[in-house]
Amino acid sequence: MLPLTRKTLWLAIGLIALSLAASSFVLTAWLDLHPCYLCIFQRLLFMLIAVFGLLAATGFGEKVWGSLVLLLAGTGTATASYQTWLQLQPPGSASCAGSQPGLIEQFVYFLSDNVPSLFEVSGLCEDEELVIMGLSLANWALVSFASALGVAVWALFKREAD
Repeated sequence: MLPLTRKTLWLAIGLIALSLAASSFVLTAWLDLHPCYLCIFQRLLFMLIAVFGLLAATGFGEKVWGSLVLLLAGTGTATASYQTWLQLQPPGSASCAGSQPGLIEQFVYFLSDNVPSLFEVSGLCEDEELVIMGLSLANWALVSFASALGVAVWALFKREAD
C-alpha cells in the first residue's frame, strides 16, 4: 500500500480526474449523450485538474500546481452545484439557455468551434440524460469536484513526517 504522502494525494487527484475526463468522452460516444455547455466546461476542468494534479505530484512547483487544482476544483464544485440546482427545478421553469451567452458559454462555444470532437455542445443543462445509482452526471461531478477540493486542501496543508 502506498504511504499517504502529498505526492500520493496529488497523484490520486490527477489520475482520478484523468479517468473522469476520459469516461466523459467514452460515455458521450457510447451512449450518444448530448452534453451541454456546463458539461463541457466541467470536462475541461477535469482535464486541467488532471494535468495540474500530476504536475503537483512531481514535487516541482507543488504549491503553484496544487493551488491551481484547488481553484479549479472550487470552480467545478460551483459549476456542478449550479447544474444540479437547474436539474432539480420543475421542467420548463429554469434553463441554462439565455438570450446573452455568459463568459463560460462563450469560452465553451469557442472550444466547440475549434475542437468539435472534444467540446461540441448539443444538449441542455437541465436535462438528466443519464442517471447512475439515482444521481445524474452533474450530481456525480459535484461529488467528484468536492472530493478533489477536499483532498487538494489536505495535500496543500499536509505536513510530511520528518
